[in-house]
Amino acid sequence: MSNTVDLIIIGAGPAGLAASIYASRYGVEHSVIGLILGGQISETHEIDNYPGMENMSGFDFSQKWGHHVEKYGINIIPQRVRSIKEAKESQTFEIELENNAVYNAKVVLLATGTKRRQLNIPGEAEFRGKGVSYCATCDGFFYKNKTVGIIGGGDSAVGAALYLANICQKVYIIYRKNELRAEPFWLKLIENNEKIELIYETNVAKISGGDKLEKIELDKDYNGGKELKIDGLFIEAGSDPDISYAKDLEIKLDEGGYVKIAKDGATSMPGVWAAGDITDGSDKFRQVLTAAAEGAITARSIFNWLKKQSK
Repeated sequence: MSNTVDLIIIGAGPAGLAASIYASRYGVEHSVIGLILGGQISETHEIDNYPGMENMSGFDFSQKWGHHVEKYGINIIPQRVRSIKEAKESQTFEIELENNAVYNAKVVLLATGTKRRQLNIPGEAEFRGKGVSYCATCDGFFYKNKTVGIIGGGDSAVGAALYLANICQKVYIIYRKNELRAEPFWLKLIENNEKIELIYETNVAKISGGDKLEKIELDKDYNGGKELKIDGLFIEAGSDPDISYAKDLEIKLDEGGYVKIAKDGATSMPGVWAAGDITDGSDKFRQVLTAAAEGAITARSIFNWLKKQSK
C-alpha cells in the first residue's frame, strides 16, 4: 500500500478500530495510526458492560478488536501523529508522524479519545513514577500489601479502587464532592469492601517524600490531622480531549474542547470526521459501546462521501 490512501483513521481505540472494521467491509482503502492498541480501554481492569463480552480485561478486549481489524489485512501503525495539514494542491490531508513519516489521505477520521487529566498538585510532577501513577492496572502490582490513595469519584476511580483492593492492604478514595458519581453497580461493591475507605469533600494539597512518595497533605482534617501516610497515589480525575495534533485544522470545538460533530460524524471541515470520546456526540455518554457505534456510523458516512466524490 502506498502512503496515499482514501482514509486515515487516527486512533486505535474502540472508535477507531470499529471504524476500521466497517471501512474494510465497505471496501475503503485505509490505514490506522495509533500508539496503543485499544487506547485507554487497554488499561482497564475489567469490562463487563459491553454486550457479549463479560468479565474481560481491557487488555484481552483490545487484543480481540486488534485481531478483528487485522483479519481484513489492515496493519495498525504504532505511532503518534505530530500534525495534520490540508494539502490543497493534491486535495489531500498530510499527516506527519512523530517518527517523521508522512502519509496522505483524501479523508481523515479523528478518533484519539481523551488523555488523562493531571491536577498540577505540588509534588505531582516530581513523584510521577515514584509513587504517583495514572494507571492502576499498569502499576498496582508494585503496591502489593501497601497503602494507596485514589483521587477521583467516577467510574474509573471506583474501578481502580476495586482492583487495587485485591492487591493492597488499604485503599483511600479521596474525592472533592460529597458522594461518588459512579454507576450504582460499582457503588454496591465499594460499600461491601472493608479495605476501601472514603474521604469526601477533600482535596490533596501536596505530595511529599524522599526518593519516593511517602505522604500526602489534605486540605481538611481527617482523623485528627491533614497528613495521610501512603505508598502510592493514583490520579483518576477524568480526562480531556486529545486533539493537539489537529490544531491546524479548521474544526469547531465545544466549550470543553470536544469536537463538534453532525449526526453522521462529520466535523465543520469538509473531509474531516470524528468519532468516540473526542466528540460531543452520543449525548456525551462516553462508553466503549457509544464510541464503537460512532466509529461505525462515520465509516458508512465516509464511504458515501467518497463514492459521491468519485462521480
